[in-house]
This record gives sequence, structure tokens and C-alpha cells, in this order.
Amino acid sequence: MGTSVQVTPLSGAYGESPLCYLLAVDGFRFLLDCGWSDLCDPSQLEPLAKVAPTIDAVLLSHPDMMHLGALPYAMKHLGLSAPVYATEPVFRLGLLTMYDHFLSRWQVSDFDLFTLDDVDSAFQNVVRLKYSQNHLLRDKGEGIVIAPHVAGHLLGGTVWKITKDGEDVIYAVDFNHRKETHLNGTVLTSFVRPAVLITDAYNALNNQGYKRKQDQNFVDALLKVLASGGSVLLPVDTAGRVLELLLILDEYWGQRNLKYPIHFLTNVSTSTIDFVKSFLEWMNDSISKEFEQNRDNPFLLKNVSLIINKEELEKLGDAPKVVLASMASLEVGFSHDIFVEMANDTKNLVLFTEKGQFGTLARMLQVDPPPKAVKVTVSKRIPLVGDELKAYEEEQERIKKEESLKASRIKEEELKASHGLNAKASDPMTIDGSSSRKSSNAGSHFGANVDILIDGFVPPSTSVAPMFPFFENTAEWDDFGEVINPDDYMMKQEEMDYSMMHGSGDGLDGKIDEGSARLLLDSTPSKVVSNEMTVQVRCSLAYMDFEGRSDGRSVKSVIAHVAPLKLVLVHGSAEATEHLKMHCAKNSDLHVYAPQVEETIDVTSDLCAYKVQLSEKLMSNIISKKLGEHEIAWLDAEVGKEDEKLILLPPSSPPPPHKSVLVGDLKLADFKQFLENKGWQVEFAGGALRCGEYITVRKIGDSIQKGGAGSQQLVIEGPLCEDYYKIRELLYSQFYLL
Repeated sequence: MGTSVQVTPLSGAYGESPLCYLLAVDGFRFLLDCGWSDLCDPSQLEPLAKVAPTIDAVLLSHPDMMHLGALPYAMKHLGLSAPVYATEPVFRLGLLTMYDHFLSRWQVSDFDLFTLDDVDSAFQNVVRLKYSQNHLLRDKGEGIVIAPHVAGHLLGGTVWKITKDGEDVIYAVDFNHRKETHLNGTVLTSFVRPAVLITDAYNALNNQGYKRKQDQNFVDALLKVLASGGSVLLPVDTAGRVLELLLILDEYWGQRNLKYPIHFLTNVSTSTIDFVKSFLEWMNDSISKEFEQNRDNPFLLKNVSLIINKEELEKLGDAPKVVLASMASLEVGFSHDIFVEMANDTKNLVLFTEKGQFGTLARMLQVDPPPKAVKVTVSKRIPLVGDELKAYEEEQERIKKEESLKASRIKEEELKASHGLNAKASDPMTIDGSSSRKSSNAGSHFGANVDILIDGFVPPSTSVAPMFPFFENTAEWDDFGEVINPDDYMMKQEEMDYSMMHGSGDGLDGKIDEGSARLLLDSTPSKVVSNEMTVQVRCSLAYMDFEGRSDGRSVKSVIAHVAPLKLVLVHGSAEATEHLKMHCAKNSDLHVYAPQVEETIDVTSDLCAYKVQLSEKLMSNIISKKLGEHEIAWLDAEVGKEDEKLILLPPSSPPPPHKSVLVGDLKLADFKQFLENKGWQVEFAGGALRCGEYITVRKIGDSIQKGGAGSQQLVIEGPLCEDYYKIRELLYSQFYLL
């Protein structure tokens, strides 16, 4: 049998719930994405909770909540401890997404499912990879190679290629084949005949128009509202598709010299754009080329203001404006509050650029448009005052005393235990200073030995005259003074994170904005005040698809081109999933699977794979030729056994001669240029290359139906004249002959 492969959806099958899948490759268990919706409902993660401790590695494909939102919670509560693999943008922008989500929740509730420390802890496990970088797993994953490739949906978005024993498993969800303002299209079409392709059916029933027309319609809709004196709210994600929208608006406003203000409002907006400015190499070729030639960074937004609190927005009053605010679901965040304020004015517009998550306010408004009345909860965190503040302080003081008393009792018990083991325990003046040193170090940010008297100090009952601990300085000295240990002055990782949170450095390494950091570090006692209210939605609502995914027609074409041996469909409505499943089964010879949540399917290849070792005696007689970064050679050998392992040995008798093999992939356009450089008159005619007066070179064969570009052949047609042999010789020179 081939490499054993099993797939189990934990979420995101026959529905649009967050993406989370279990993939087992020869017993090595991958978690493909770890998504959560903006509702943050722990019950959604029950299937994940059953398998989280057994996960060996996590692969993240995109930097948004639907792909990685449950990672901090799973690592804190569900026992997930596996290493995480992602590209640099997914790591950075995913971190900011989680920060923004926590801050949005914390400002309106006593959110306790995870903290910013939990977010940091989760993302410290991330191993960052570059596109096309092959990463060889170790230990249990020995022999498995993973590599991220361009998905084209979000910045850093990834199609994962997982290879074992020559067989490829491709995980490609939310890909986009079209080149956009800041992203290249996916490279998924470069893969041919993988053993398994796992992809989504999200857009299987949707077809899109031309991007240029779509962008123009988008801008026209905004200008129509602004010209009539209204404002526009675009509920967006933190650091995903909003980047494309910002570039479209900034470019159009600059070209037309428009004066209507545009504001990008999240808790981490400035940090988001600062990071994105440094990720140009992850964007499309046009942006990279423009930066190399003119040092022009498109994310030096000239017509967009980056703001991190709603007060800055309120200073503008009711003037017409465009506001891009998180969250896209309207459940929490700035978008929720702004929607409540704008909903009652018929001049305003709320424009959705992505389909709302199931069960959220955004989805409800899209399904049932206004005019209508909706019930919403408006919450706000306010400082405690008066009797509430006094009661809070008294409670904190009581808790502090209880903790101090408990700590002193524990310390006393430790001292009694240590005296019982110490030969000097009879001396009532002896005090063990180890615990004092430890607690002093814990209280010092840089770990120095600083001994101080703290509130709640209680002398041990065993001491007649308790004293502060004394530590003799036993440091070594040389001609230059005290000998130091450089490790004492190295900043630890947690101290670096603390410094980065405070905005130190050049601003690019900071994880959150200064305003958000002040909000978190503010120790003023506070409470959350909530108010249930009914909002009369009289503003206009509109939906334009800017989700950046391939549409149904393109998805079908890509699947046909890739032509996997087995196809697994996930993440799409039941209708869309069944439609794509039936289409692929009807129009190709694929084995198509569409598992339900927690249903395990076996997609093990029918091919047989064996591991063989090349003997030294055989390798010494091989003459290899250079082919790009690799070396190739023709090999004749016999299979034998050595120490219960298969080994290739030199043949016992002279092998029969083999036919010549041309190795390489020549494009007719490249061959045309080559012949022209040699002085030949060449032109394309009817899909073939006409060389001189009599000779034609054409490709024959259908790579899609027969399983790859290697099934195509180059054929030379024409009379056996002098030109024929010259063209053939030049053609052969473009290949490697074995």
C-alpha cells in the first residue's frame, strides 16, 4: 500500500463554520487550521477538544479568525501543545488579529476565554517558513516534508504541500487564481496529479465578473452616498481583505483628488500597516518591481487615516466619510458601535464586502435587509467611582491580606521542614534565605538579587530574633574588577515581549499600538455597563463580494487542471458541496469525498511505495548530469536485500540497451526565441511553430486527461531535408539526453 492518509473534519464541513481538519499521514497527525468564529462559542470546539492532545503539528493557512482564532484557547484549555507552522505574514498579522479581537471583547465584557499572554504563548510556538521552503519534520514525522505555497487570498495565505514517500497531499482552501492589487494569484495550478487534494466548496455556486468593473462599482457606490451627504461604514477584518480595500480606495482618491476622509479604525491599525509595509516581498510582482525601481511603497497610504479609538472619529462630527472598522461580523468592536449610530439615518450606507458568519448580526442583516428593527446590546467599560470604588478597594485589600497570610503560612511550613533536615536547625537565629531570594528575584523585572521587606511580612514562630537574609558576596575578581557573567545581562524572551508591548524600538517590532497598550496597562478599577436597545435600521445595506476567492467556474477549472487522484471537499454549504461533488464525479475520473464533521475517511493511495537504498558499488559507476539544482542519471540495477532492507545493486548481467530519453520541459515560445537568435525565420501558425519553409514543430498530447505535462510530446514534421536535421539537432540541444 501507499502512504496512509486519513482526513477528519473537526469543523467546517457541509457548512460555513470555521476551518479545522485533522489529517493523519502514516500516523503523524496534522491539524489543518484552528479556526473560530467571532461568537467565540467554546461548544464549537468540542470535536477539537477530543483530539487536541494527540496533535503532532499545526499548519495555519491564513491570518484571520476563521483559520486561526481558536489557537490561544486550544493551547490554554484543550491541551494542544504541538509546534505550529505558518508564513511570516500569517504569524504577524494573525497575532494582531487576535490582539484586536481580545481588545474588542475586553472593552465590552469580562472576557476570560484567553488573555493577551495566552495569545503570546500560543504564537511563540510558531515556526515561520518562506514560500516554497521545504521543511523536513523530525522524530515521529521523519520522512515527511511540508512546504507553503502562494494561495492568493490573504497576505501570506498558504497552500500547504505535504510530501511523504513521493506522494503529495495538498491542502488548498480559500485560494484565488486572480492577480489583485497587492497579491499574486495562487500557484495551485502548478501542482499536477497529487495523491490527495483537500479543497473547499465555499464559492462553488458563485460566479464573479471582471475585477476592474467590480472595483469601479464599489467606488461608485461609495461616492453616490458621500455626494448626498451620507457616510459609509465598511465592517472589515483586522488585517486580511481590508488591505485590498485600502489600496483600492487610496489609489482612486489620489487619482480623483477626492476630499472625503477615509478612516481605518481597529485597535491595532497603525501596527497592522507598519508590518504590512515590510512585507512587500510577499506581494505581487508589480509591487516588488515598483519598490525596486522607485522605492514606492503602496502602503504609505496618502488618503487614509489610521486611528485606534472612536473618540478621534467623533471629532469629525456628521461630515460625510468612509470608515473601515473591525469586526466584519458586527458582533463586537468599533463596527458594532458605529453601526448603532449610523443605522437610523437613511443617507448612510453599510457596505458588506464579505458574507457574514453564521449566527452573527452581519449575517442577519444580509439575509433580511431593512427597513427593520433589530435588538442589540451596547456595552462600555467605565471606571468605578463612589461607593463601588470603595467596595472594590476593600475587597482587594481583603484578598491581598488573605493571600499574604496564606503565603506566610506556607513559608513557615517550608522553614520547619528545612530545619528538620538541617543540622543547624537548633540555632533559632538561622533563617533559610533561599525562598526570600527566589521571591525577590520574581519581583524584580530583570532578575537581580534585591531583598526588600514587603507588606504582610510575618516572622516565623521558630525564630527568637528574626533577621533579614544575608548573602555573602563570593564573586571572583581580576585585575579589571569583578568578573561578570554575560548571561545575567541577557534580556529574556518574556522581558523582550514586555518591552515590545510598551512600544519600544523603531515601532515596527511593537505588537500593539501605544493607545491599546495604555488601555491594557491602565490599572484603574472598571466595570462593564450594558444596555439592551432596539435599533431602527433605516440606512441602506449592500453586499459586494471582495472576499478574494476563486469563483465556482474557476474552482472547477483548477481542480480539472490539477487532476488529483483523490479529492476531498470541505468548507461550503451543503448545496455548494453536493454541487461540486457531483460536477467532479461526472466530468472526471476522480475519487471525490465530502466527509461530515467527525467523519474519518481513508484516502490512502492505491499505489505501492517501497524504500530502497542505493549501494555504494552501484553509485560509483553512475555518470550524472546537471539539471538545474539537481543531478540526473539513467540507472540499471537489481533489487536485493541487506539487513532486512531493500537495496539496489549493479545488475548481474549486462542490461539491454535502452531508448534515448530527453529530459526537460521546453516551451514553444522559448524555442522560437532560441531559433531566431540562431538566424532562423520562425513564426507561430495554428498552435505550432513554423521553422523556415518546410519544417513544423508542434506539441501533441493532453496533459489534463493523461495526468500531467510530461505526457505531451514534441513532434518535428516535414521532409527529410537538411533543414529537418538542423532543426532536430537544435531541438535536442535544449534537452538532457539519457
